[in-house]
Amino acid sequence: QVQLVESGGGLAQPGGSLRLSCTASGFTLNYYAIGWFRQAPGKEREGVSCINGRDGASYVADSVKGRFIISKDNAKNTVYLQMNSLEPEDTAVYYCAVDHLPGIFDYDINYYCKRPAEYDIWGQGTQVTVPS
Repeated sequence: QVQLVESGGGLAQPGGSLRLSCTASGFTLNYYAIGWFRQAPGKEREGVSCINGRDGASYVADSVKGRFIISKDNAKNTVYLQMNSLEPEDTAVYYCAVDHLPGIFDYDINYYCKRPAEYDIWGQGTQVTVPS
């Protein structure tokens, strides 16, 4: 069964840290771009950070640059989002999703991470809450 399972969300104080995990089953992440997206109440879903599973190229949104780090563990078929210096504005449901990489064409991670609709398989989401 092809699926993504997120974990690691919860409640964190401002300035605190959380690490989200996204584990894939039924397929290998090496052939996909993997993205972390978030959606706060009343707002559109936005790309937070994405990584090319094949070459490791990554994108980080300006709103989290310098605070969030995306990484991939090939042995565990898992992508992580390390979130540091959390702010109340980071409160949202966080989703991981994948987009199958084209076979021969370059994949512009900076372009596609801003377009959640391009991503095909989604996890169930995990809530992150940072109180003000």
